[in-house]
Amino acid sequence: MQGRGATVKTRTDHEMTLERAMVTRHYQMRWDLEYCVGCQLGPSICPFDALTHVDAVLEDGRMISKQSVDVDAEKCIFCGECVEMCPVSVISMWVNNEPEIPVITYEAFPELVQSTQFNKDDFDMSRRDFVIDNCPTNVISHNESEDTLIVDDAHCIRCRQCEVASDGAFQVQQPWQGKITLRRDKCVEGCLACADICPTRALHIDDDGELVLADYFCIKCGACMQICPVKPDVEVIEKVVEAYGVKKTIEQSRITNADDLPVYVERWRVNHTPVVSAAWTSALERLADEKAGQIEIDRKRALKRRDLILALKGGRQAAEE
Repeated sequence: MQGRGATVKTRTDHEMTLERAMVTRHYQMRWDLEYCVGCQLGPSICPFDALTHVDAVLEDGRMISKQSVDVDAEKCIFCGECVEMCPVSVISMWVNNEPEIPVITYEAFPELVQSTQFNKDDFDMSRRDFVIDNCPTNVISHNESEDTLIVDDAHCIRCRQCEVASDGAFQVQQPWQGKITLRRDKCVEGCLACADICPTRALHIDDDGELVLADYFCIKCGACMQICPVKPDVEVIEKVVEAYGVKKTIEQSRITNADDLPVYVERWRVNHTPVVSAAWTSALERLADEKAGQIEIDRKRALKRRDLILALKGGRQAAEE
């Protein structure tokens, strides 16, 4: 029998849960493994290495069992860093049966600045089903009484497919700025696993069976790099970070063969609310590349790019129309 304060872990094919009941605080966490893509962010950011990557199973270059994450119940301290940073919004957390992320509550972490807004006046309602069908997480629905589209903002992953599908009636602000590069000449012949795991259509298989990159839809999760059979060479360096008078030595992983990788995701910076926290500074050092001043893909140009329209479900017909 588990005693008070012990963490109980349960895992099935569909979900993973942790629960710790204490005298004044009852912690609960849940991972939706149906939508988890085994990204780079969770295991990278966890301050106590409680989260680990679970490899996918590939056969002839295709994914037959998806990658995910696992958690060490004894290491997890229920800080909630992974909850706030999860790019596909599959982690939920409650304290005393109320939604709460402790690192946000105690201002050790900022809230990510991200949004999805819809302007009905700019929308051609004949594209309604096209937009809804192209939401990979099914968070866009039609409100019949007001004849408008609504978004389940808490579960939106900011992939921006709705922007292109709606011809700009949706406006999406992603938290991460960065870049994804695809080098088909570096790929293992016949491998399409990255398209299988991509939670958006940033990497997808076109009508000719070819792997194609639609960079504007990338959310910088890094799941494609995790599943790719061509693995990065990583060196670990020690780095001293300082924030608000606090110094800390951390280990930072650095990829040394980026130009040889078939797919490479860079994260330059993240949009967030103000915070005074050494923990946040340390987290950024583990997640972001040492780049600044780069410019995100221009939205106005992206909305008219034929390759992005073709990347959508039913995009060829939409492009012809």
